[in-house]
Amino acid sequence: MEPLITFRKVYKAFGQKVVYRGLNLEVYRGQSLTIVGGSGVGKSVMLKMLIGLLGVDSGTIVFDGQDVTKMKESDLALLRQRIAMLFQGGALFDSLSVGENVAYGLEEHFRETMTKQDMEDRVAWALGLVDLPGIEDMRPSDLSGGMKKRVALARAIAVQPEVLLYDEPTTGLDPINTDRVNHLIMGLKQKLNVTSIVVTHDMKSAFTVSDRLAMVHGGKIIAAGTVAEFRAGTDPRVQNFIQGRAPVKEDVETLLTT
Repeated sequence: MEPLITFRKVYKAFGQKVVYRGLNLEVYRGQSLTIVGGSGVGKSVMLKMLIGLLGVDSGTIVFDGQDVTKMKESDLALLRQRIAMLFQGGALFDSLSVGENVAYGLEEHFRETMTKQDMEDRVAWALGLVDLPGIEDMRPSDLSGGMKKRVALARAIAVQPEVLLYDEPTTGLDPINTDRVNHLIMGLKQKLNVTSIVVTHDMKSAFTVSDRLAMVHGGKIIAAGTVAEFRAGTDPRVQNFIQGRAPVKEDVETLLTT
């Protein structure tokens, strides 16, 4: 199977802080891949590089045969019609209504091809998919944290993308809303036939929504595979992360020498 997305030998640094030192990763069409790893390892940076919000220092990122790292801004605008992102925290505009927030991407990408009625219908469709029908006139300030996440997800799916990126989709949510968002991720994958990339440090969510997982550590992917393969892996860094354990002395020595 040919990968839809490929990161190859990607290097990225911010000043003296090296985030990636040879990132290699493949994402397959129609699958849900979850990226795990500790705080500050660059999981969100990976998503932003994929849609051109951040550039790479070297290496390539290929989406459906096109090198994202060489795209002009006009090409990136077209790319963002095909790859939509749910940002951590939702990133809703407080000055806009829920309906206007959900329609934001439509206005940006399709104002020449969609009528006002078409946009309203698409907004209603997207809100219905996240189980929030009829709230177009509400304001973000009127919404709970879980509702804000779902409105932000409705905004992402309104453009009917081929790929959905989820940046810490359950952070700050209570267990009920976490479960609701996890079910939405799985349900949208089936209903919309999208490829999903989920960034999280919540292993319960990761094991729930994933076809495959990959772990970032030390600027590289140190493990990738199915849920069963991940659980059965022998790398102590992976197992410590899954179990939420601090590394023991032997594990620290392994970390320092790999």
